[in-house]
Formats: sequence, structure tokens, C-alpha cells
Amino acid sequence: MSTIARMALLGLLTIAAPGGTGARRVEAFRAEIFRGACYCRTAGALRCTGGLSEAECRKRCDEALCDEWFWKERLPCWNWGYGG
Repeated sequence: MSTIARMALLGLLTIAAPGGTGARRVEAFRAEIFRGACYCRTAGALRCTGGLSEAECRKRCDEALCDEWFWKERLPCWNWGYGG
């Protein structure tokens, strides 16, 4: 599905949702469709896994018992210029 089609679908979900649930549906849709970089800090080391949705990142970090985690939408993992 192209980015334009995704954005159009997000707009339709927002407009068509009854009872103010549109924002929640859009957020759930966005969390599953868009891919990005998932960063997990455990024992002082920061690791990144690319190509995950926000929901997948949250699940993976919960399972790995990350001390801290964050997800960057539509971005690859960044290696801070130190190689692969």
C-alpha cells in the first residue's frame, strides 16, 4: 500500500468513526502500518532493530526487559557514524 493510500485511509477512518473513536482507530492503524527504528537500552547498551511497527517495538522491548526504549517512525537505525 502506498503512502498516499495509507494517508487517505487514515483520513477516512477519522471522518467515518462514530462516537469519537476515530482518533483511537487512526492511532492503532498507524502503530501497525508504519515501520521504523526500534531502540532498546539494556544494561547501558543501546541497540536498534529496524523495520518494526511501533506495536512490534513495544512488544519486543517488553520481552527483552529494556530499561528504556523508543521508536522512530519511518527512519532506519542510526549508527552514529561508527560503522555497521
